Amino acid sequence: MAENCAKTIEMHKSDVSCVSSQNNEDIVYSQAYGKVTGSDAVIKALIEHGVDVMFGYPGGAIMPVYDAMFDYQDQLKHILVRHEQGASHAAEGFARVSGRPGVCIATSGPGATNLVTGIADAMMDSVPIVCITGQVGSKALGTDAFQETDVVSITIPITKWNYQISCASEIPEVFAKAFKIATTGRPGPVLIDITKDAQLASFDWSDEINSKVEKAVRGVERKYLPLAPDLDRIERAAELINNAKRPICLVGHGVMISQAEKLLEEFISKANVPCALTLHGLSILPVTHPMYVGMLGMHGNYGPNLLTNESDLIIAIGMRFDDRVTGNPATYAKGVNVIHIEVDPAEIGKVVDTKIGIVGDARSVLEKLVPLVKPREREAWIERFSACKKEEFEQVIREAVHPENHEQLRMSEVIALLSELTEGDAIVVADVGQHQMMAARYYSFNKSKSWLSSGGLGTMGFAVPAAMGAKVACPDRLVVAIAGDGGFQMTNQEIATLVAEGIDVKMIVLNNSYLGMVRQWQALFFDKRYSSVAMTGPDLVKLADAYGIKGVRIKSRVDLRGSLKAALEAPGSALIEVVVENEQNVFPMVEAGASISAVRLK
Repeated sequence: MAENCAKTIEMHKSDVSCVSSQNNEDIVYSQAYGKVTGSDAVIKALIEHGVDVMFGYPGGAIMPVYDAMFDYQDQLKHILVRHEQGASHAAEGFARVSGRPGVCIATSGPGATNLVTGIADAMMDSVPIVCITGQVGSKALGTDAFQETDVVSITIPITKWNYQISCASEIPEVFAKAFKIATTGRPGPVLIDITKDAQLASFDWSDEINSKVEKAVRGVERKYLPLAPDLDRIERAAELINNAKRPICLVGHGVMISQAEKLLEEFISKANVPCALTLHGLSILPVTHPMYVGMLGMHGNYGPNLLTNESDLIIAIGMRFDDRVTGNPATYAKGVNVIHIEVDPAEIGKVVDTKIGIVGDARSVLEKLVPLVKPREREAWIERFSACKKEEFEQVIREAVHPENHEQLRMSEVIALLSELTEGDAIVVADVGQHQMMAARYYSFNKSKSWLSSGGLGTMGFAVPAAMGAKVACPDRLVVAIAGDGGFQMTNQEIATLVAEGIDVKMIVLNNSYLGMVRQWQALFFDKRYSSVAMTGPDLVKLADAYGIKGVRIKSRVDLRGSLKAALEAPGSALIEVVVENEQNVFPMVEAGASISAVRLK
């Protein structure tokens, strides 16, 4: 090649990736484009991969790409966020509800590092996003040039794959690999760092280049494609399920990723297996499904937490036995047979001893498992979950949803009313904290892909930008962001983006004037020594007015229904502040390090 290309940097995770059946299309460019610049090639590659919207913030090192973008405004919409963290979270929100990779773009140095939180969040929660960063010229690499940061090294632990391009002719191949890797197997973030001279240089996008792309994609497949799920293991799993007296199915985000919701319903209905969902699994099943027994985890429902250790078989599908689910792993599921169905083989046996591990995405495994399971009567076992549900209602839920002894509004009753007013059909995007757990517990989901939150990383500031991305992906659905007064103040500048782009997101801030979850832990475990958790903030109604959107403050139970309904029905984005009880705690609760069987109701 005519280009004088500097050494390219490539990092990848080759030991934990395998394939998902639905993201396996061939990636072949439609034509050879002839002489193009690197920046023009970036835009053409994005469009070829079906990208029609991206979130970003320009700067010097990425300016050539933005200049090229100007000529493609009819094909590729760019949404200018107000902070790069907002771009990465918006890309996550877009990906989570659309099933397509979200794309974000930023300049070098601080622009690139501001994406890092969203990238780490996507890695922890298996969200496919493609992140593009500008970089200083290749001759300046390693000289501490203005706004130079080694973002490739920074993001090695938090990307599924990353690559630095310093040669323009690599762009078609690298972008094809990036989209393939991000969406194949266990999804995750990838990062492409492009030096400024590679953006400005020209090359011949020829048939030869496209042949290299095809070869590269085949190479990705060889590295990331596993064999088909092991039929012998599936048959052995079916035998265990058919003979189990007290089975429980624990289901996570992987079922949603593989679009296996209907197969899951068929499986648990046919086999009469109680099914609990992880935090990220919420909305996979409608809450009305007769086999649905609630949410797992630290603040999950009483029945699935209490009874998991009393089961004789755990069927784990598309979940990773996070510490928030298992509690103390030394006391978790001892003497219980475990079937673990998971696309990432590194997760099988990592935390919990597994009787039968089946590598494969949930859809491909369930397609083979469902015909093999037999109907079994398990009335006594199912009734135990019903009894736990009744006890939880009497001790926790009744007072939480219909408070009789609380003058102030409670977070739980606000969420329950929101669920009623929206008939369980909204896309709910929660931030991180007490309000997150309340939303997870008290919103009654009817449709899959209706719940988004930061799980593994626990990122405050997630809700508003992620809701923006979700609304861009699903413009016809009501999108509600739920935040606490702490997390909201981390990324509320994205309201300006909502207004500028005409994106309709309803934002509910449950304001208890505390960093609520930290305060709860200080109350329970640190003798109420409330250190640095009292929270003050701006007048949110005035803030809404300053941005030109509807602002509402709700303080009384008398006004709650009417004011919330009116705000939800108002055109455009709205900011709804609900002043809630200062020291409401979230129960049930499994204390950190405790057995899940030691779940507390009070």
